[in-house]
Amino acid sequence: MRISTRKSHRTAQREQRNSDGRKGFVLVEVIVAMVLLAVAVSSLAALVYSVSHSGIRTSGDAYKNGVLMQEVNRLEGIPYDSIPAVTTIDNISSPQYSYKKTIKVTNVQDNVIKSILIKIEPTNPQFKADSVTFIRTKSRTSRVLCTDCPQG
Repeated sequence: MRISTRKSHRTAQREQRNSDGRKGFVLVEVIVAMVLLAVAVSSLAALVYSVSHSGIRTSGDAYKNGVLMQEVNRLEGIPYDSIPAVTTIDNISSPQYSYKKTIKVTNVQDNVIKSILIKIEPTNPQFKADSVTFIRTKSRTSRVLCTDCPQG
């Protein structure tokens, strides 16, 4: 019987020593785990910032391209003589995309060719400015489609 009590007493002493030694070790494990978690989260935060910034720029480019296409289509659709050779500047404010629009029309050849410059400058500094230039020419009337032209 004494043998069994000695073994249990020795086992209890070992367990006491092991639990005393692990008290400080658990705290170190928690600190190391927190440092590793902080490193992982900070690298993910940088990635999320980069992706969100890229998304904002992409949406600004989409709005800008839409505005440029709208203006080009409008100026291509109206008659040549209805486009005055002037420079106009408009400030457009909207919740999604505010910008300054400059349209400059110049006569290249009198009453034959006009050069049109459309420039879009967003008020948000994250978006880039852009411009497009195109040529409008006065159309010549085809005799096939002209019903009131003199025949000759």
